[in-house]
Amino acid sequence: QVQLVESGGGLVQAGGSLRLSCAASGRILTTYAMGWFRQAARKEREFVAAVAWSAGNTYYADSVKGRFTISRDNAKNMVYLQMNSLKPEDTAVYYCAVRRPNSNSVTSPAGYDYWGQGTQVTVSS
Repeated sequence: QVQLVESGGGLVQAGGSLRLSCAASGRILTTYAMGWFRQAARKEREFVAAVAWSAGNTYYADSVKGRFTISRDNAKNMVYLQMNSLKPEDTAVYYCAVRRPNSNSVTSPAGYDYWGQGTQVTVSS
């Protein structure tokens, strides 16, 4: 069983920054990749970023590339999402998730098995 707890969300003005954290516990293997997704009101959940747990390879949605940075601390079982130059369209509930090892997709929510409860990010204009 895996538990994920996100934190760090809040209200910020456009152009500001936030750092989201995801604490993972349970049966986390070092080969598991982790991802961040977001879901705005009345929209589908969408991929934001992912990081390979051991190799450090990172992946980003085009909409956040150059503004967001995903990182992980294996020793602490933590994953972070540094969000800079925030825009109102970044407003959403942000979720971290554990990618299924045999999934062939980094960006599809269907490729992830475990999810946190989410943290709200609101960017005002």
